[in-house]
Amino acid sequence: MIRDLGQEGFEEAHAPLYDNIEIDSKKPLYSGCTSFTKLSAVLALVNLKARFGWSDKSFSELLMLLKNILPVDNVLPKNHYEAKKILCPVGMQYEKIHACSNDCILYRDEFAELDYCPVCGVSRYKPTNGDSSVLVSPANRRPAKVCWYLPIIPRFKRLFDNGKDAKNLTWHADTRKLDVLLRHPADSPQWKAIDRLYLDFGAEPRNLRLGLATDGMNPFGTLSTNHSSWPVLLFIYNLPPWLCMKRKYVMLSLMIVGPRQPGNDIDAYLRPLIDNLRKLWEERVDNTSFRQLKHGKKTVYTRHRRFLKQYHPYRRLKKAFDGSQEHETAPNPLTGDQVYERVKDVVNMFGKSQKKPSSNSNMWEKKSIFFDLPYWSDHHVRHCIDVMHVEKNVCDSLIGTLLNIKGKTKDVFKCRQDLVDMGIRQVLHPISKGPRTYLPPACYTMSTAEKRSFCECLCTMKVPQGYSSNIKSLVSVNELKLVGLKSHDCHVLMQQLLLVAIRGTLPKKVRVAISRVCFIFNSICAKVIDPKQLDALEDEVAVVLCQMEMFFPPSFFDIMVHLVVHLVREIRYCGPVFFKWMYPVERYMKVLKGYTKNQHRPEASIVERYVAEECIEFASQYIDSLKTVGVPSSRHEQAKTGKGTRGYNVVTMSRHDVSQAHLYILNNTTEVLPYIEAHKKHVRDTHPKMNMMRVLQEHNKTFINWFRQTIFADKSVSRRLTLLANGPNLNVPTWKGYDINNYSFYTKSQDDKSSLQNSGVCVDADSDHFCSTSDNNPIRASMSYFGVIHEIWEVDYTAFRVPVFKCQWVNGTTDVLQDPLGFTLVDLSKVAYMEEPFIMAEQARQVFYVQDPSDEVDDGHANRVDHDEGLWENIPTA
Repeated sequence: MIRDLGQEGFEEAHAPLYDNIEIDSKKPLYSGCTSFTKLSAVLALVNLKARFGWSDKSFSELLMLLKNILPVDNVLPKNHYEAKKILCPVGMQYEKIHACSNDCILYRDEFAELDYCPVCGVSRYKPTNGDSSVLVSPANRRPAKVCWYLPIIPRFKRLFDNGKDAKNLTWHADTRKLDVLLRHPADSPQWKAIDRLYLDFGAEPRNLRLGLATDGMNPFGTLSTNHSSWPVLLFIYNLPPWLCMKRKYVMLSLMIVGPRQPGNDIDAYLRPLIDNLRKLWEERVDNTSFRQLKHGKKTVYTRHRRFLKQYHPYRRLKKAFDGSQEHETAPNPLTGDQVYERVKDVVNMFGKSQKKPSSNSNMWEKKSIFFDLPYWSDHHVRHCIDVMHVEKNVCDSLIGTLLNIKGKTKDVFKCRQDLVDMGIRQVLHPISKGPRTYLPPACYTMSTAEKRSFCECLCTMKVPQGYSSNIKSLVSVNELKLVGLKSHDCHVLMQQLLLVAIRGTLPKKVRVAISRVCFIFNSICAKVIDPKQLDALEDEVAVVLCQMEMFFPPSFFDIMVHLVVHLVREIRYCGPVFFKWMYPVERYMKVLKGYTKNQHRPEASIVERYVAEECIEFASQYIDSLKTVGVPSSRHEQAKTGKGTRGYNVVTMSRHDVSQAHLYILNNTTEVLPYIEAHKKHVRDTHPKMNMMRVLQEHNKTFINWFRQTIFADKSVSRRLTLLANGPNLNVPTWKGYDINNYSFYTKSQDDKSSLQNSGVCVDADSDHFCSTSDNNPIRASMSYFGVIHEIWEVDYTAFRVPVFKCQWVNGTTDVLQDPLGFTLVDLSKVAYMEEPFIMAEQARQVFYVQDPSDEVDDGHANRVDHDEGLWENIPTA
């Protein structure tokens, strides 16, 4: 670690501090201590503080207690301040830059000595006691606004100084799987286009590709305040997918402070970052590519028929849409060069947008600061749409409209008045009766019974551990609405649960259209994308949105719904969306909020603690016993071979049940497979007239004894085969919870007592299918078997144990069906395969079951207006 610090030029710049840290690295914690030095002990303790979010006060109390417990001559620091001083030399630097309170400029470079903004004339400093006339010494003046900049170049250098990180930064070139599928941004056309345009850049795999994201947050948490902080985060896309979005590799580059959002004036704050990026590109310190994530929301009504193929039948329909046919084609997205041609003459004053009268030929009012980067115009996609917020807003609009939630629904009097103004869908126009106005129920309007069925279905859903939040807590059955939906709740609803909850409600064509929207989001959010399927998916998006236009009012289609049209294009150019959505950004915002310990200086507190964590992360890499803070370990990492988690007991089982488990283990153990084939051949030779079905039955009946005799007769077999031949103990360790295959499995009895459902199980297996009892040429096919775990065993062979699940299975041939939308319908009331209840735990996949609501609700909508009746006749659908 000290060698790497010296490589950074630290030794020459801070020789006394370098000497101190080298001395501390060799000084024993106390006389005779061989396990810890002063430096390693402090690192270990501060590492724990960062991982578990201890406060400075509690950490100081711990240090004082440990200092009193250890021998008197120990050199452990007595408080957090002293510990911080020991590690301070390892930390990186940051810059505190004054800013104009109106977001015009940063007081740096040519403006560094100014006291007033050259654009708006506002003072650089806050007035004292509200009186700007009071003179204060320069040292005591407080800036009106501050921007914190954490220089990126030395941070990139430190990444490359560590051998493990340096290897990970070339993962995209050295280890990435190369095929036609999109798994990583390196597979995308945008990445490859930069490599082709800049050959020197593409030839060096260590050159960095970055993504930038920013969002506002309230550092005070739930406290009511107008204060707003805007962290600007960098993501490094050279890293493998399981690392590049993790906390350790998310780089805080800027912290923008202010009572209001910077909006379009954010360019003024991005200037130091853009200058460093340009320097990286031009001087080749480390080259960088760039992307930015943004989101916004406006109300707009867009004609989605323009995005259909030229001769699609929907284009000719009038009554179903706005009363006219659609002859226009979708506009082509502008390239970077085309955008630059339109904005190059727009004058920006130090990053402040200078508005000028717009014309039909040029509606642009600002030139983005990113065009200062030489490669910015060469990107196919320069600002990515955030799928997380798009999906959340579509989900909110759907649920709010279906359940008619006040303030959320898109179907109110003003929306129906729009239909009057447009002269369409007369059956849905408001009806005035005396002093009251009635809105006829539309095809998407749910009856009270349907709303109750929808809410009760969600309320009774139990999902596996870690799948989502508790859905029951989001449902108000009394008020028939969903409350407090977060982004991930909407994600889970759109991906799976909403599809189930609307079964049995609404007309079939409306239900199918909503289901197809959910399937689109499911496809868009896949981690592996087949480029060959993107054209069909893009067509599907246009068709489904047109179908939604047939049913839902124009007010439903705000900009967030329309943005779904453009998501497939961005996937085609940039790769999977999980590299670009805001979930990791939102998680990191929560981390930054946790850094706020000083309510009077929240941003200073955040930056100081971020720099301290950088220091801890850097130093922890050199001590094997310390865990990194920013790459959390999965709870399943220690359970790759299986680990019981709850309800341990030892039960004496019947010989019949143990034999069933033992036979299944033998039939599915690789070392035993040659003996299985030999035994089947032995059965056929012994009974030449026996058909194939009887051969398999005889094999299952006699194989255990034959295998034992064969193994005992051969003294050269492995010890494992000998133990398998001996058979298992009748005293079986059992569990009610077991972690394996990155799942947490419970027994059915344990599920009944919890709010989770971890007992659903599925196994893919090959089986022989016979046409009749005399069939000697069975068809071998793979199929999925569904069931519920009733017992979890660890079959004991003395020297090792084999975990197995005893399940209640459903007949995969007759009681498992696929409906037209692709749902798997399983009849759990019918039990099959009673003689084969066991599977090995390592074969299990987890599933969860939801009661099908489709047969529970009668359509009580005698008055529901099917305003699209007849529109779908003889019209092909995608």
